[in-house]
Amino acid sequence: MKRGHRPELLWGFGLNSNEAGKIEDSLGPGFFLRNFSERSLPGEKELSNNEKPAATWIPQRVWEELPEDRRMAYRNLESTQRILIQDDKSNADLEQVLEDGFLAVVSSPLTSSKVQDALFRAKEISGLYGDLYRMTEEIILERELLSRKTEQLMFLNTVLSNATERLEVADILGQAAEDLKMILPVYSVQGAFWDVLPTGKHIDAEIFINPGQAENVQSEWVELMIENVVALSGMEVSSYNMSETVPVGSNQMIYSPGAGRILALPLVARGEKFGCLVMLCERNIRLAKDQVSSLNAAVNHLSLALSNAIMFNKIKTRANRDGLTRVYNRRSFDERLVEEFKRHQRLNTELSLLMVDLDYFKAVNDTYGHMAGDMVLEKVARMFEKTFRSTDFIARYGGEEFVILLPHTREDQAEMLAERIRAKIESCAMTYQDKSFNITASIGVSSVRPGSLEKDTEIVRKADEALYDAKMQGRNRVVVSPMRPKLRIM
Repeated sequence: MKRGHRPELLWGFGLNSNEAGKIEDSLGPGFFLRNFSERSLPGEKELSNNEKPAATWIPQRVWEELPEDRRMAYRNLESTQRILIQDDKSNADLEQVLEDGFLAVVSSPLTSSKVQDALFRAKEISGLYGDLYRMTEEIILERELLSRKTEQLMFLNTVLSNATERLEVADILGQAAEDLKMILPVYSVQGAFWDVLPTGKHIDAEIFINPGQAENVQSEWVELMIENVVALSGMEVSSYNMSETVPVGSNQMIYSPGAGRILALPLVARGEKFGCLVMLCERNIRLAKDQVSSLNAAVNHLSLALSNAIMFNKIKTRANRDGLTRVYNRRSFDERLVEEFKRHQRLNTELSLLMVDLDYFKAVNDTYGHMAGDMVLEKVARMFEKTFRSTDFIARYGGEEFVILLPHTREDQAEMLAERIRAKIESCAMTYQDKSFNITASIGVSSVRPGSLEKDTEIVRKADEALYDAKMQGRNRVVVSPMRPKLRIM
């Protein structure tokens, strides 16, 4: 043995003095044999410590007397080569020897050549097993990597296909919350988008949060979303609108921002940052490298889909909205009237219509100018939006005339709403270039009862006639069109 080298450790289980002596003499000073007596074979403490013998010599007589649980513990000794010393009067079953984990068998009586050959063969076989084990580990690792890449591709394909087949931002965000659960423990996904104002220092924001939240939770989310918008855009928020996402499935859980860890990711499309995705995840989330890669790729897909959806809705808004007042235009009203009338007939519900005309509007244009007239129209439109429900349909019918379609609204309710908005318009002081003035409005009301056989154009005609009567009676008033008696089929 070379100076400075420690001898290799060998174990013996219940070796007699002749067997122990022959092994020591045959292998020389390069090895140290630690022989355990049959009464003190190594237990869990010895098996679990840092001793790693190069080989363990076990006589057949000792092995056969061991209880099964002790044999199992010794079979699991992967760091050592086990050599069976076969009794001179018995033949070991080769299959059983291999099953018990022995790498070599040496027969009694022991000789130097037998001992050296058995140890050499045990080490050689152990080396082969080690190579096979490493190769197997590499194959398993490659299969796991391939499986994870396949899962990533399936995930990205799901995100891409689900996002591109939707044209509404609320729908895309709702589906994204479900898709992202494939790789992340996500509780909710919400989004914010912005437009830079002409000043270049402020933005208008559109915030999408999950529906059904209590007012205090909703306020927490809005505050958090605005903070992220400011941080990611680098600009102050001038104003914002709030909308709701459309969750996938039912029984959606409601979470406050403090329920987990917030991940805020910027949305970039065509080289420009236009929004952010805010995800609420498990508090102790730890993302692996491949998860980060998949998440970034998914956000890139979502960025493009959301950018396209926003652009589509802007184009759609320009086509469906009045350019000045930003309420719906005449064409949109005609389409919505047909839809609401079909729903009224199918569900057997009430339906009412208000037709509003601003009195002496031409005089406003002639006296204060057309810019003042535009200001009046915009202010009245905002007044309508604050007064009526989100399910009501407000449209500019032409010039200074507006229509408001009221689903599920009886005639008496429609008359009350008409009187309320008439009074608001009358009491609202209009100011243009330091000049103040007031305007009034005449309103015609018409309704159809459940089960009515009237056509959709009738409700418009009757509201128009009622509006004409209001003007003939002196303006600044509400007139209700009398409903026809319900026809009965005998």
